[in-house]
Amino acid sequence: MKDDFSQDEKNFSKMNQTENSSFVNDDSLDWAKQAYLQLKQKQKEEKELCQKEIEEKEILKTKTNTNEDSKSNITVENSLQVSQETEVEDQPELGDFDDTFTWSAEVLAAQGKKIDQFSLDDIDWLSRLKQGLEKTRKGFVTDLLEKLGDDPLTPEVLDDLETLLLRADAGVSATDQILESLRTKLNEEVVEASEGLRFLKEQLVNVLEKPIKDSGADLLSPQKGCLNIWMLVGVNGVGKTTTLGKLASVAKRSGFSAMIAAADTFRAAAVQQVKVWGDRTGVEVIANESKNADPASIVFDAIGASKSKNIDLLLVDTAGRLQTKNNLMEELKKIRKIIDKLAPKANVESLLVLDSSQGQNGLRQALAFADSAELTGVILTKLDGSSKGGVAMAVASEAKLPVRFIGAGEKIRDLRPFNSFEFIEALLTVR
Repeated sequence: MKDDFSQDEKNFSKMNQTENSSFVNDDSLDWAKQAYLQLKQKQKEEKELCQKEIEEKEILKTKTNTNEDSKSNITVENSLQVSQETEVEDQPELGDFDDTFTWSAEVLAAQGKKIDQFSLDDIDWLSRLKQGLEKTRKGFVTDLLEKLGDDPLTPEVLDDLETLLLRADAGVSATDQILESLRTKLNEEVVEASEGLRFLKEQLVNVLEKPIKDSGADLLSPQKGCLNIWMLVGVNGVGKTTTLGKLASVAKRSGFSAMIAAADTFRAAAVQQVKVWGDRTGVEVIANESKNADPASIVFDAIGASKSKNIDLLLVDTAGRLQTKNNLMEELKKIRKIIDKLAPKANVESLLVLDSSQGQNGLRQALAFADSAELTGVILTKLDGSSKGGVAMAVASEAKLPVRFIGAGEKIRDLRPFNSFEFIEALLTVR
């Protein structure tokens, strides 16, 4: 199973990107075909292995059935069937050899990965990311290329670029920073259109990378040997509970033990929704379904259970709307005090879940939550339905928060650690 928290996702350098770009451009079609055939063979072998495991489970089920009563038989059979259906649903499929595959392979190669290091997960995710940014790209790249043309950059083109960035909800701060860098470069030399696009990509990556570098952790991952507590905050409707379930899946696939605290006791059916995700991912859920249960007491119980079972990662779901914003913030502070008191040595993260389609409204949410929730990062969701993907730049430059994860679909695997280089390549690809 691929390690979704692997540092390989973030260990790219400008040197690797530059060195491999020339390699990718030379005979890239034949090179991509070679990568495709290798992945196709790998997928075939994995399917055969999976089928073998299913057959072994069937044999075990048959043996179990002979020793148990009919009621138990039904339970075992249903459990096995759900497990197998989940496995099949979660496995990515290699699509056709097309332009999207070639682009995905080139993006991986530009980060220093060799063909034998490619995984189906990598290719599948990049194709989803590219598709997810399509609405933003159509409104941005098409106009951008039209403005750039084939001629060298001019001050007028930069003025048009400023408008495009603001329209994509990149934010004033990020836009000013990028335009200032471009104008400085333009004053020093003649900048051809292709070089202007490359330089723009570089500047956008720099904007996204700054808060990540400032945090001291290129990739947010639980640390083994101690308790890690990730508190998810955000208003209702942004996909907070679903994101929590997907994070539990990422943790499990990466070899970490996980537990969920269902501390959103104010939204109808929130606890039931969390339990569904717990069943789906095989993660224990600590909950109290009584009316108006105290969220802090649930977190109290969850921390105790996590310690007794040596859990690596405790994921805390929180309420998104109380009677007033002040009540919501006070409840978050109360939960944080419980965490600080009971687990003073834990690695605590407070992650704001933002709906990408909300654009600048999402940025205002980040600023509103920043102090009360002691935010340490942001998770962008619903990218696949948004034309405002540029809000990632606004979050990084104005809220000064690192984007830690990004969601671009409804499936359980459609959440991955954020990679600035891949994000910008997907945003500005011309293919």
